[in-house]
Amino acid sequence: MNRSKYFNYIEEKLEILAHRIEKRGKINLLDLNIYSETFFADLLNLLFGFTLVNMNVLKQNIEGIDLVDMNQRVIAQVSSTCTKQKIESSLKKKIFVDYPGYRFKFISIARDAEKLRESSFANPHNAAFSPADDIVDVNSLLKVVLNMKIDKQREVFEFVKKELGNDIDVLKVDTNLATIINILASENLTNSIESPEINTFEIDKKILFNDLSDVKETIDDYKIFYQKLDGKYTEFDREGSNKSFSVFQIIKKQYTMMQHEKTNSKELFYSIIDNITKIIIESKNYIEIPYEELELCVYILVVDAFVRCKIFKNPEGYSHVIAG
Repeated sequence: MNRSKYFNYIEEKLEILAHRIEKRGKINLLDLNIYSETFFADLLNLLFGFTLVNMNVLKQNIEGIDLVDMNQRVIAQVSSTCTKQKIESSLKKKIFVDYPGYRFKFISIARDAEKLRESSFANPHNAAFSPADDIVDVNSLLKVVLNMKIDKQREVFEFVKKELGNDIDVLKVDTNLATIINILASENLTNSIESPEINTFEIDKKILFNDLSDVKETIDDYKIFYQKLDGKYTEFDREGSNKSFSVFQIIKKQYTMMQHEKTNSKELFYSIIDNITKIIIESKNYIEIPYEELELCVYILVVDAFVRCKIFKNPEGYSHVIAG
């Protein structure tokens, strides 16, 4: 199930981050703590609809506060230290005098905070603060993710993958693309593919025409592999088995089957990704590769099919090539 796939990935990456923060803290390496302030601000914004920003953007070195949401009147501290003393020390800061009525959130990024949520705390400035609700840790965030609707869960998955995913290994891309093309292209069909340069302006028009602005960044990220994939198709097709056409047909079939089932273009786009991934994993000749590498290749294939006019509607006069 896609829900299980998304949750497992998010859980793994957050747990690894928490473990690294704790271990590095023991040898006084605190760079991850600094970067985590913005990461967790964005994550909480996705999970709870906040508009938290790093307080240093507004004013440098604010004592006892890392994040602020001026719209929903929330202030937060992001910390790898998770003790009653740490929270009470934060609640004593005079900064709360300048933010009357703001709710205080304490975000533990490395340690479990379950027992602290059952404690009471000295709160001299009477900040809005409920330990049961306002002390957040990785486990409590994962509970929220687990119960999200599938589309929202996918959004969190994409965010975590972008922030915490592995760097792309170009050599592995080459090998994995070849493997996946072979899996998808099991039939010897005849057709030809063109090998043009990408016309970015025209692709942007197609994105707007299909209401895919929410995935424009994703398309931009993966269209850079266009020439590499084109080279693979050419290499295979030169051998006489037109695998490019087979791959296009499989991707187009998924698009055709689901275009009337999905409520919006973004959902349709990601459903194609999921279905192609499932086809590959369930193939008899699939040799398992790390999931991130598999998904990377599927994204490349589907974005390429989008660029080449194989899926989604084309605006009038659309041309993905630069006229010579």
